[in-house]
Amino acid sequence: MVRSMTGFGRAGAQSGRYRVAVEVRTVNHRFLDVTVRLAREFAAVEDRIRRLVAQHIERGRVDVSVRVDRLTSAVRAVHVDTELAHAYYEALKELRRSLRLPGSIDVDMLLDLPDILRVEQAEDDLDALWALLEPALADALGQVVAMREAEGAALARDLEERAVQVERQVEAIAGRAPEVVQAYQRRLEGRLEEWGLAAVDPQRLAVEVALMAERSDISEECVRLRSHCRQFRQLLARGGAVGRRLDFLLQEMHREITTIGSKAGDLAIAGLVVEVKAELEKMREQVQNVE
Repeated sequence: MVRSMTGFGRAGAQSGRYRVAVEVRTVNHRFLDVTVRLAREFAAVEDRIRRLVAQHIERGRVDVSVRVDRLTSAVRAVHVDTELAHAYYEALKELRRSLRLPGSIDVDMLLDLPDILRVEQAEDDLDALWALLEPALADALGQVVAMREAEGAALARDLEERAVQVERQVEAIAGRAPEVVQAYQRRLEGRLEEWGLAAVDPQRLAVEVALMAERSDISEECVRLRSHCRQFRQLLARGGAVGRRLDFLLQEMHREITTIGSKAGDLAIAGLVVEVKAELEKMREQVQNVE
């Protein structure tokens, strides 16, 4: 199935110690580009997040936002630096004495000073966190994939219809090609009559027409265009991460139709060439969002 590169998913989970909330957003990008927003203290699980994303998504820019709340106290112990507190106390007494300040020195005043108390944080259990985060992230990624598949199906239908239209226009061009040579021969004969040169050697005239037919021959370009259209539709039917292949085929199709336009020298074919180019441009815009 063809997927687009636009999607969104959100999920959450909670255990005894943690609560997690996950959001995943994706947009188009040439390659897989994953950005993870996660609190620094949990950075050790970022590689696991990236690996899980890569299992679900092959191409596109992926923004993963993870919020982790601790539901239990992370304080392991509180330490009091009594020596520092004593030094602060003696310094404050000396300051009060030398400046003859009123008031007393109490515990509240000492606790406001830096480094008296040191709180030791408990280490986070990253394995327990990942056991909670992994299914939530997988759920959000599943929502993203479902959205990308739904939009991809619509893209595939539109691209299929446009590819069929290009094929029809190519057949019209191929059908018109023999008439170009015949029209050239008639124009050449008409001019010779106007110039009073109707008795020109028929063999020389045939050679001139043959040279023109060789210069304006677009049969190979039409064959390649048909082949590219067929491959394009086959890739759409096969599905998967085919966006870059589709884009390459469109570039080749554009190159062939441009060559046809420059070689044919016919107003009717020129009009069909313009229609094909317009269709290819619309297809290329769509393909930019195919995974």
